Parts: sequence; structure tokens; C-alpha cells
Amino acid sequence: MKQFVKLMILGLSLAVSAGAQNYKFDFTSGKKAKDGYVKVTPDDRYDEAKGYGYDLTASPDGKSKVPFFFSITVPDGNYRITAVVGSKRSAGETTVRGESRRLFFENVKTRKGELLPCTFTINKRDKHISEKEDVRIKLRERSKLNWDDKLTLEFNGDAPQVSELIIDRVEDVPTVFLCGNSTVVDQDNEPWASWGQMVTRFFTDSICFANYAESGESANTFISAGRLKKALTQMKPGDYIFMEFGHNDQKQKGPGKGAFYSFMTSLKTFVDEARARGAQPILVTPTQRRSFDENGKIKDTHLDFPDAVRWLAEKENIPLVDLHAMTRILYEAMGVEESKQAFVHYPANTYPQQTKPLADNTHFNPYGAYQIAKCVIEGMKKAGLPIVKFLRADYEGYNPAQPDVLESFKWNDSPFTELEKPDGN
Repeated sequence: MKQFVKLMILGLSLAVSAGAQNYKFDFTSGKKAKDGYVKVTPDDRYDEAKGYGYDLTASPDGKSKVPFFFSITVPDGNYRITAVVGSKRSAGETTVRGESRRLFFENVKTRKGELLPCTFTINKRDKHISEKEDVRIKLRERSKLNWDDKLTLEFNGDAPQVSELIIDRVEDVPTVFLCGNSTVVDQDNEPWASWGQMVTRFFTDSICFANYAESGESANTFISAGRLKKALTQMKPGDYIFMEFGHNDQKQKGPGKGAFYSFMTSLKTFVDEARARGAQPILVTPTQRRSFDENGKIKDTHLDFPDAVRWLAEKENIPLVDLHAMTRILYEAMGVEESKQAFVHYPANTYPQQTKPLADNTHFNPYGAYQIAKCVIEGMKKAGLPIVKFLRADYEGYNPAQPDVLESFKWNDSPFTELEKPDGN
């Protein structure tokens, strides 16, 4: 009977505001829910029939300071989330992430009895393009939170807390679609990370990022897998699409392949499809690899692919974020040894069952991804993109020649790790 009442409340909330979808959850310890809210207890575990509940790890008990997840089944779309963090019982420090470790708020400190609203907009999608067609996701993607039927929020930090959760479907915000490879993708597991899942932290709820990138993808394979086609089903006038490819494209050999041949054709497809829907395409040159010469200078390893991106941007009058140039400055500023701090370089036994050292000079850790995200934002500003007006007030600007010191970056690991490196190099 209690469960029936909860579902009735959820059903009623869906009918608010002429069909708009609205969900309200009360996580406080009191027995009675706030008016219009669904009470959530530790026994409320997610299942498809119920459509909401704690997920993936144990429910919080109000005492242990461990991360926890909450999921709710919702249709594809953009959702404005207000997570009221804090507790009347104790002080807290909460980091809020969504879907595949997309960062929205970090290290929010609350005193005992203090409740702070954290509001952001998040994109949810599944793999269905139409009734007859799905995105051809990879085997390793089948467990990714980005592709399932539910919206999942992660509450992490030194003492994670949430008192209320309000979820509203929104149609009136621009969406920024991110297309690319492993340097852009939302990485699910520690210690891997990419700039696409960090850039969300710096923007207000007036804009939404939808990260369609995937490890190992080239511009043409991204299209052939149906990833672009899925994004286009969600795209509307006033949206943006960022494209960062090159790492994997340069490995393609054979007739018609190359930076100024098949690569250009694929990028032009992205551009034309976006423009046809009233969206603004943005080209991004590939991030540098951590590859130094004997003089401590970064070696170019992307052949003529960065130049091809710059050429297309100029020819088609497309805004350009020259990440290739900025990451050269960034890594050289860090230096040969200290730049390892931005990549997945860890001695053996840093993570569970890690018997061998990790030494990857392409893929970032969370600190490195955070620095790259700031580079991308500076590229947006240089390109004069209107979306920079949605930057949060606490964004202070960034100079890649003066990167943040590692000690200033605080990251609480998610509970899940993966020792296999992402596809691509």
C-alpha cells in the first residue's frame, strides 16, 4: 500500500505544468514527506518497476561517509536538477556528479543544520535512435551509465549528504553536444577522466552538455556507429556541437584516407548536419600527447590532422578551439616529470588488483582532465562563443602556462576502478 501511494505521487508529479515532467524526493529522516514529495528511505532500492531508488552501492545510513548513488527512470532529454545538500544532523562535504562521472558541484561544505541548493542541468539519453535502430555501442559501453534508461546521480565527498532532490524536464536551454574520442568521453571508472566530464562543473543551469564522445572513435566511425544520428534526434536550433577528433583518425591507412581526404569529408558531414538543424558547429584540434623531446619540448605526433582542422575552420567560417596549441603550452609549463601528474601514471598497487604500474601518455586522470577543461573554456572565450555568458561566477579564468598546482585539486574517487586503458591512443 505504501509503495502504491509513492507511485501515485510520482504519477501526479508527472502531470504538473501542462505535461512537463517533475519529480521531488525527500531524503530527510522524518517519517512524513514534504507536501508534493516522495519520501526516500534506505530500503528504497532502484528497480525498473518502481522507477527510482538508491543504486549501484549500498544505501546511505546517515553515519558512514561513503559515496552513494540515486537513480530515476526518465525519458531522454535535459533535466534541471536541484540537489539540496546538507543535513540537520551533522556537517557535511558533498560532491555531486551525474551519469558517467560528469562533475557538477565539488566539495560543497555545509555546517550542521545548513542546507544548500546545488542547481545544474544534465542530459540523459539511451541508445535508441528510433523504434528500428539503435546506436551500435561497444561491448565495454553496455554498462555505461550514459547509455541506460535511467538518470543516475552520484553523491561523493568527505561526508556526502542530500536532503532534497528536485528534477524538472527543461526544453528552453541550449544543449552543447560533445563528439570525440577518449580525450573527451565521460569515463566511468577511476583513475581515467576526460575534459568532457569536467567542463560541466564550470557552467550554470542555463546550459546543458550532452557528451556523446567514446573511446577509440574516429570521425567516420562515430558517424557509422549512429552516434551522430542519435545526437541529431535531440538537436534543436540554438544548440552547439563540438568536434574533437584526430587521435584515432591518423591511424587509418589506405586509399582515400588522410587528414585532408576522408577526415575532412567526415567533419564536413558533422558541420552540414548541425547547420541544417540550426545548431552551431565548433571545431576542436586534438589534445597533444605527453611526448617530449630531449629539450623538454612537446613533439607533434598528430601529423597534419591539427592543420586540417584549422583549415576547415577557416574555410567554413567555423569557430575554433585550438586545444592542440594550448595543451603544448600546458605540458611544457608542467615539465617532463610533473606533467605525469595530469595523466594516468600510477605505481603498482595504487588501485585494487593493480599489480603493474600504469603509465599512459594519452589519457588524463581527473586533475589533468580538469586542467584541459579549463583550456577548452579559454578557447571558447577566445572564439567569442556566446555560451561563455553561462560560466559560473566562481570561474576565475585560466592560463595554461600557469596550471593549477596538484595540491589545489581535491577529488574523491568514485567506487569503481578499471585497469584496462580506454580504446585509442
